[in-house]
Amino acid sequence: EEAMTRIESAAIELQRELKEETNAEGAVADDANGEETGPIVYIYTGIGNQPFRSAQQQNGGGGSGVSGSPHLGEITLELTPSESRSIPSVEIAQRWREKVGPIPDAVELTYSSSIFSPGDPVNIELRGQNIEALTGAAARVKEALAGYDGVFDIADSFRPGKSELELSVKPAAEAYGITLADLARQVRQAFYGEEAQRIQRGRDDVRVMVRFPREERRTLGDLENLRIRTAGGLAIPFGQVAEAKPGRGYASIRRVDRERAVNITADIDVSKGNANQILAEMAADVLPGILADFTGVRFSLEGQQREQAETMQALARGFLFALIVIYGLMAIPFRSYLQPFIVMSVIPFGVVGAVWGHVIMRLDLTILSMFGVVALTGVVVNDSIVFVHFVNQHRGERKRVRDAVVDAGTHRFRPILLTSLTTFAGLMPLLLEKSVQAKFLVPMAVSLGFGVLFATLITLVMVPLLYIVLIDLKRGWRAYWKGLHGESADPAPGETAIE
Repeated sequence: EEAMTRIESAAIELQRELKEETNAEGAVADDANGEETGPIVYIYTGIGNQPFRSAQQQNGGGGSGVSGSPHLGEITLELTPSESRSIPSVEIAQRWREKVGPIPDAVELTYSSSIFSPGDPVNIELRGQNIEALTGAAARVKEALAGYDGVFDIADSFRPGKSELELSVKPAAEAYGITLADLARQVRQAFYGEEAQRIQRGRDDVRVMVRFPREERRTLGDLENLRIRTAGGLAIPFGQVAEAKPGRGYASIRRVDRERAVNITADIDVSKGNANQILAEMAADVLPGILADFTGVRFSLEGQQREQAETMQALARGFLFALIVIYGLMAIPFRSYLQPFIVMSVIPFGVVGAVWGHVIMRLDLTILSMFGVVALTGVVVNDSIVFVHFVNQHRGERKRVRDAVVDAGTHRFRPILLTSLTTFAGLMPLLLEKSVQAKFLVPMAVSLGFGVLFATLITLVMVPLLYIVLIDLKRGWRAYWKGLHGESADPAPGETAIE
């Protein structure tokens, strides 16, 4: 409660500061009652539960999570819509973090500014059989992560359990025939009790337990006064045959592929560091050096990195399948194995346009951007298909190749240009949308819209050239082949336009 009060007070102070800054800018939002408010509308404090984090884990496919427990707490800030405030949620979380500072004895303190989390930006999983080696390696990895600029909220999944007494037998116990099981059983009987009888009272079953009186089982001194009985009936003082040391057990032990596992997680300020670069450096240089000191410990990258790798692999397979289908669909009507390559030659340039579109819009390339690139492959070839089909039709009319290509460029210029412009115009509302719901789709629309525009210019220039080059190569190969067999090397009708 003390820690939550401190964090809540910092949130209230931040709410007041942001309201004053917003009023000074003249961009004041009103709540339902017509009162002026800042970017932070409400503050919700929960002690003993974490409902928002649990819901976030469910949305991200991370399981149900732990929503209620007496050692947990959560404070949620409700912000005004992103369209009506000038300060982003990431900056609000950063300023809140700076005001709170470190919380003594806190096992984990995190600040999240995302309504949906696909995983931690940094999630390094260590696996092995020795828990001591895992905890030692985890501590070293956390120290290494702390040395990177922009890395914060570093934590691990290892959670020590409650305080306990660890019992062990001394060598002298062997002379009396006392085992560790005998010691544990007699200590349990003395302090927890042994069931001696059950009494039926109506529908209830009452258990009668025999144990030490309350005043003789409340302190550690009572354990030292305990007498351990041997199989022959001797009562030996506890300190003579056993010893008790304070310690802490494990709250839980995670296992992956039958090995114990510890996850080290962290968040990254994207304005100061890049998760992919940091993890690549860690995997190449830092982690092998650390794990060399801990035998049997291995590492793997989880969280966003694993999700990203799995998604990109699936996307690459889908992209290859799409290219094969597109090639087959064009090879059949064109009756050519080479002309589909002319049409598909604009696809790489469409990808270039998609990248430049992100640069112009000042957006990062995301997984959804890659989805847009895959969708782009099926759209960007449309203009090339129209062009090549027109050339083929005119060549069938015994026109020279050069004349057919020039006619295709002049007659198909307007349809090709209008097709691309109308596609881009249809995506414009999504490109300019500022709502949170649309931000997930904007990178996909940028890839599709700008890729189509850039590929259109390439289609009008490169496709005609490639078509003429292809005919020239075919004519040269045919002449060479006929020359080998002593036949006439005169070009076929329709191919005399190559000078």
